[in-house]
Amino acid sequence: MLAVENLEVVYNDVVLVLRGISLEVPDGKIVALLGTNGAGKTTTLRAITGLLDMHEGDVTKGEITFDGEDITEEDPAARVRRGISQVMEGRRVFAEMTVDDNLKVGAYSNRDANRVKESRERVLNLFPKLADRRNATAGYLSGGEQQMLAIGRALMQDPKLLILDEPSLGLAPLLVQEVRDIIVEINSQGTSVLLIEQNANMALAIANYGYIMETGKMVMDGDPAKLLRDEDVKEFYLGLHTTGEQKSFRDVKHYKRRKRWLS
Repeated sequence: MLAVENLEVVYNDVVLVLRGISLEVPDGKIVALLGTNGAGKTTTLRAITGLLDMHEGDVTKGEITFDGEDITEEDPAARVRRGISQVMEGRRVFAEMTVDDNLKVGAYSNRDANRVKESRERVLNLFPKLADRRNATAGYLSGGEQQMLAIGRALMQDPKLLILDEPSLGLAPLLVQEVRDIIVEINSQGTSVLLIEQNANMALAIANYGYIMETGKMVMDGDPAKLLRDEDVKEFYLGLHTTGEQKSFRDVKHYKRRKRWLS
């Protein structure tokens, strides 16, 4: 469904951020993209959704195709109409609007009233808490409820591809598990998912395929179970020795100095 091929991105005509990355999201699958802060995950999302221009970024090489058509130069609205929907990091709900109004905004590009009604019913079935708080002001929802609202708003356009940027960020473990289960349910209903995360355990537990980024490059990809068994993934993302013992953050940092993935 989505293919990114040999993509390079430069900011302000000077800073090379993405260095020839490639990834694919097959139809009906969940694909996880892992990486630490500064790895290039957000820039990858901006390139896919068309938001690079807002941040003085340009694609200087490579292409992005969706359903077999080149969308590299399309504006963000056209990509939304094609069926790409993004939940940004930090939720970014419209805090002064009600839950219902937030959902209506999400359906703005969906001109079919029957489809909008079906999407709303789907969202409220997925998120019973939102159904109970339809008239509540979004800014007064809990962090977990706001994340549900952000995902629900993105689903209102009935997307083919849902892109989630750090959906577990700042959530308690029980809420992370709830969000994970919701992602699986959304995918089971036919929506492909690109999941961007630092939480390797959560992302790789539900993904069909995984990619790992470092400093603007794809340094590893493959079956999620295989990635979780990899010693570098265990050490850097899970903080584990080869013996399985927990490391301190200071102990883990020496991984960067080794840079085995980049050799």
